[in-house]
Amino acid sequence: MPTTTWNRHHILSLADFTTTEYDTVLQTAASFQEVLSRRTKKVPTLQGQVVANLFFEPSTRTRSSFEIAAKRLSADTLNFAAASSSMTKGETILDTAKTYLAMGTDIMVVRHREAGVPNAIAAEMDRLGVRVSVLNAGDGQHEHPSQALLDLFTICTLIDPDHPRLNLLKGKKIAIVGDILHSRVARSNIWSLIASGAQVHLAAPPTLLPKLFAEYISEEIEVTSYSPTPQLFLHWQLEPALQNADFVMTLRLQKERMTAHLLPSLREYHQLFGITRTKLQLCKPNVKVLHPGPVNRGVEISSELMDDPEFSLIQSQVASGVAVRMALLYLLGSGKA
Repeated sequence: MPTTTWNRHHILSLADFTTTEYDTVLQTAASFQEVLSRRTKKVPTLQGQVVANLFFEPSTRTRSSFEIAAKRLSADTLNFAAASSSMTKGETILDTAKTYLAMGTDIMVVRHREAGVPNAIAAEMDRLGVRVSVLNAGDGQHEHPSQALLDLFTICTLIDPDHPRLNLLKGKKIAIVGDILHSRVARSNIWSLIASGAQVHLAAPPTLLPKLFAEYISEEIEVTSYSPTPQLFLHWQLEPALQNADFVMTLRLQKERMTAHLLPSLREYHQLFGITRTKLQLCKPNVKVLHPGPVNRGVEISSELMDDPEFSLIQSQVASGVAVRMALLYLLGSGKA
């Protein structure tokens, strides 16, 4: 496994990831994908280590894939559920983390609805001088590094199954469509895709464009798209984003995070921004569609398209998640044995 180029103690954001780090993750995940294809899918790599899944927010795919990834690496796992924890009695997040530290945890996988919680736990572990790594499994509207890395891995292995690497996406057009305002997945994907040299096109209604891009948006009514950088393009109509796209990532409408009425109706949203086979005719003939899940069928993507193996990579993303999260746990844990 290629660990000689890995010096990162925590994985909290992709904003400062290097090309070498991306390639190390991709190549390590490819190795574990081969392991997962065997009859015996378990390796003793992290035997004796403890991985604590501290999920303060509900999750299916991320939590389950981190748990099975840790078990495939022979680590012991601890699973935290906020509803049945001492937090209901007033215990703080940092005290909860220190409780798991006292139990011998080596890696903490943290998910929280508020941005910055994984960073705060990582800072506390560093302050205490312990060798505990923290992995951000999604925090508020900040980032979701492991999801973006598995998206990257899914695309790169489609292009070159034997040698996935970042530069395979150089010059590719990738459209990200949907609730970008509330999406931590979109933010992490923007970092990784721009690092790869891809052309990233964001498409959403004006109410769902990230506030972080507001300063770049022209106030001229007739302007429907804008490019703040040579690689990043903003669109308020779907068609220019899909035109000749190689890949389309569609995002869930995160209604639980919407504090205002940002859309007239789900039906209208699907008509204007929902991905269907008909709309994919604007893309390149071999276009592929991704979605981080969970999916609102018939809203972000048509049910028919979601289940079509000719176009959909959604199940491949779920499968890639185990290999990528094995790689991340391995890279963080390999220096602790």
